[in-house]
Amino acid sequence: MNTKSEASSLATPRKPWLSLFFATAGGAGYLPAVPGTWGSIVGVLLYAASRPPFGIDLHLSARATYYVIGPSPLIAVAVAVIVAVVGVAAATRVARFAGKKDPQIVVIDEVSGQFITYLLALAPLNWKYLLLGFILFRGFDIWKPFPARQAEALPGGWGIMADDWIAGIYAAIGLWIARGLGGL
Repeated sequence: MNTKSEASSLATPRKPWLSLFFATAGGAGYLPAVPGTWGSIVGVLLYAASRPPFGIDLHLSARATYYVIGPSPLIAVAVAVIVAVVGVAAATRVARFAGKKDPQIVVIDEVSGQFITYLLALAPLNWKYLLLGFILFRGFDIWKPFPARQAEALPGGWGIMADDWIAGIYAAIGLWIARGLGGL
């Protein structure tokens, strides 16, 4: 007996192409060896792209610290929210499709966490900030200090994304400390 319900239950699930595109950050999750690092690089590039032609420029000198604030903080916040919301949805669908809690190809979490690092640190487009923020984020993402590791237990895409958001917060604090110590 071959009923419609039997046929649909035996059929392989449809590949979630759009979710795969977003969850892998346009395919970066398929790059060899270190997909999380590639995802973080996409986060750096996305942050840089969200800044021009306006932005927050933090100028530190021996005499003064001042900020030039343009419309791009709103753009950057909007990008961060969109990446987070789309990331949770896409990561959930891809994890369900792959049958894994956190598939290695899903790197939208690194994109989001890296972006949050710079956004919360009000990082200028300066190679020192970008490099230190990248190193700090990757370190905290791998280490997963409290409560990042615990956040991985959240259901679906929330667990995939939340630990990287926490790593991004820690990395932003690290950038603020480096700035305060005069290291940047």
